[in-house]
Amino acid sequence: MNLLKFFTAGSVDDGKSTLIGRLLYDTDSILADQLEALQQSNRKNDDGTIDLAILTDGLRAEREQGITIDVAYKYFQTDKRKFIIADTPGHIQYTRNMVTGASTAKLAIILIDARNGVVEQTIRHSYLVSLLGIEHVVVALNKMDMVDYSETVFNAITEKYKTLAAELKLKEVTFIPVSALKGDNIVHESKHMSWYQGRSLLHFLETVDVEDKQSYNLARMPVQWVVRPQTDELHDYRGYAGRVLSGSFKVNDKVTVLPSGSSSVIERIEIFDQQPEEVYAGQSVTLHLKDNVDISRGDVLVNADHLPQHSKLIEADVCWMDTRPLDESITYLLQHNSKVTKARINEIVYKVDINTLEKQSAVDFKLNDIGRVVIKTADELAFDLYTDNKANGAAILIDSRTNLTVAALMFRAIADY
Repeated sequence: MNLLKFFTAGSVDDGKSTLIGRLLYDTDSILADQLEALQQSNRKNDDGTIDLAILTDGLRAEREQGITIDVAYKYFQTDKRKFIIADTPGHIQYTRNMVTGASTAKLAIILIDARNGVVEQTIRHSYLVSLLGIEHVVVALNKMDMVDYSETVFNAITEKYKTLAAELKLKEVTFIPVSALKGDNIVHESKHMSWYQGRSLLHFLETVDVEDKQSYNLARMPVQWVVRPQTDELHDYRGYAGRVLSGSFKVNDKVTVLPSGSSSVIERIEIFDQQPEEVYAGQSVTLHLKDNVDISRGDVLVNADHLPQHSKLIEADVCWMDTRPLDESITYLLQHNSKVTKARINEIVYKVDINTLEKQSAVDFKLNDIGRVVIKTADELAFDLYTDNKANGAAILIDSRTNLTVAALMFRAIADY
């Protein structure tokens, strides 16, 4: 049974938390004690039914204000698939929280209030989805019960959003009319919208193909630990442990070690006490090579036929996450998988007004700002472009003075100077 990670985004009061609560409630994924707490809660809907948003409003401030502030993760499964949901905040001041929650998602659900249509925050959330390279987008037109389940309203909003999706180059967009409050088209198909011939939201989530075929041939494994027990019985044991980021490795595959460029062949693969012939993305493994190659933590093992980019000057999209603004005069730490190196911001290329999508010249980045920079690293990095392989095309910046993560980076190109 495979796993689908997805996140929800939408304006305040669009019904994100209610939609997730409805998914959990109608799939019988709520524990008995949670259900009892729901029934005893003082928060009710206008018609006296349970307010399902309570299931994801974990912070006291969220419950008091009726908004999402932090990312809430919920887990459930059906007979066909396991799911991890990230309920992300929609307000602009929590952009960094949304980027964090969406960074590992394979699918985005963008909620639109059917009464309001495409609004400023819809544009902002869609831009972030495009920035993060999320290929599958579900536009859930919520609160259809409040517009009399109108097909005309649904069609008008979908046409407007298609224009936005084309501008942002969103690849696969699916439109589903729903009512999270009433349960229409969430788990069960709605009886009120006979004009809609598509699937319910859950049915779509269970059947959508989210396999990452693009990076299947890009085998990448950053070395996290060189295993050398140096005991009498394991005197010559030398393994390279790490997690396969993308692609697959097989016994007898020719591999290249970066950044040194040394080559060897995989002699043996270990996972605990097993020795499989092939391993895939997401598995933690130990690789043994036929040659004694100089390899240390932070190096990357890649398939020799599909080498990544390598450079010290990288153009990257950045989401600034710290209350301290970006400071071009100081040296940051850049962590790319298990590799940590010193880095400086060479140039601010532009900053994006994520409400209008306009690219603006800028001299600094502040909390929640998004744009493009040129980074210079002390050591050469072996990376893929984010559009080719997200697993090996992203990094974080760390302020060495505070050890705080200050920015998320998405590599776009080798800087041309």
